[in-house]
Amino acid sequence: MTFHDEFKGVHVKKKILLFGLCALSTGLAAAYWPWKTGGDSASELTLYGNMDIREVDLGFGVDGPIDQVLVEEGDRVEAGQTLAILEQDAFLDAVQAAEATLKLAEARLAEGVHGPRPQEIERGRATVQAAEAALANAALIHSRRVSLIDAHERAASREEADTTNAERLVAEADLKKAREDLALLLEGTRREQLDQQRAEVEAQRANLALLRYRLGRATLKAPTAGVIRTRILEPGAVVTANSPVFTLALTDPKWCRAYVNESDLGKIRLGLPARITTDSYPGKSYRGWVGYISPVAEFTPKAVETPELRTSLVYQARVYTCDPDQELRLGMPATVTLLLNGETRTPPASLSDYCKSP
Repeated sequence: MTFHDEFKGVHVKKKILLFGLCALSTGLAAAYWPWKTGGDSASELTLYGNMDIREVDLGFGVDGPIDQVLVEEGDRVEAGQTLAILEQDAFLDAVQAAEATLKLAEARLAEGVHGPRPQEIERGRATVQAAEAALANAALIHSRRVSLIDAHERAASREEADTTNAERLVAEADLKKAREDLALLLEGTRREQLDQQRAEVEAQRANLALLRYRLGRATLKAPTAGVIRTRILEPGAVVTANSPVFTLALTDPKWCRAYVNESDLGKIRLGLPARITTDSYPGKSYRGWVGYISPVAEFTPKAVETPELRTSLVYQARVYTCDPDQELRLGMPATVTLLLNGETRTPPASLSDYCKSP
């Protein structure tokens, strides 16, 4: 074999090696691209997050001793379900007293609006006539006593004349009072007095409404569906308005909180369909949809200057899901697969409406 043939063989081997390296690079790039885009193809985007934990502390909002506690930790409750009850006697007594006071105020207002009865007006006129007669008689008696003194008949003393004069003045005052009382009866109730009575009725109604509200708050009900996570107080405990009795974990609606890179933000939109999977139930997926995309980036750098810094930003997204068997626990890690080419659905009025749809 000549030198030329040996050189030619080495050259061919180098070409084959170079071609193999190119093929290997192409294969690695093809394998890397789906992993980098977060799915098996450009039609999916994979996110990682947790089932969002949302809790609320429940309390009565009024003071009193606890009479009954009706649920245990771990119990599932529905909206409006009774959870605990305070002793009711004090609240019921206060409501009854307020109802009686309101009736009294309403009666006084009705009396003022209708004014005096005809019989009362006739009685006022009769009182005036009696006062007029009494004044006439007193004036006549006093006049006689004075005439007797002036005639020097000594039939009456100065003291008797003074007494009859005082009686006449009293009769005049009684007549004046009787006439003024009659005028008030004829005029009816003053507008200012009616306004005062109406204000008193409104105040009593507001007080009754407040006491009825407090009576209603003496029964603690679940504001929404959820799971009793913590039972804090027991029967017999005296609570204040701010004392928590339960911690309720909210389960309706249920969503997974995940974060989207800024470079992928343009790929998602509200109503985009999704699948949620967990390690606890391998092979099972839960359907859902994107219901919220945060308008604010998390951990925004102080100065955004390079593409590397810009692409490090993340945005919170909520993917609502249907979980009829209540298998997804709050705080559970989950994998979200967004179907980028899926049909965008108009967000329903409620999650239950979406879960009922096919």
